[in-house]
Amino acid sequence: QVQLEESGGGVVQAGGSLRLSCSTSRNILIFNGMEWYREVPGDKRKFVAGLTTSGTTHYAEFVKGRFTVSRDNAKNTVYLEMNNLRPADTGRYYCKAIGALSDHWGQGTQVTVSS
Repeated sequence: QVQLEESGGGVVQAGGSLRLSCSTSRNILIFNGMEWYREVPGDKRKFVAGLTTSGTTHYAEFVKGRFTVSRDNAKNTVYLEMNNLRPADTGRYYCKAIGALSDHWGQGTQVTVSS
């Protein structure tokens, strides 16, 4: 069974930075990719950033130039570096591992950006 654990969330002022981490219980390279999503109450979970096994990154338009997704293979961990945070970035951030047969989700970590 695959387990994902996010960490690094918190409360930050607008303009500040946070780095989220997502550690996996399996070798991170067995997945087809790793992605970050954001969810706010009353809205569906939205794609934020992704990283393929080959290292290709992709971002939602609303985070381009501010967020960076990266990976540490030795630690089986994917990161989301978030800079110049805005109140609109507030939400619960989830990590997803794209498996060959199914996807796996963590429990999320809350990010709150105050104005």
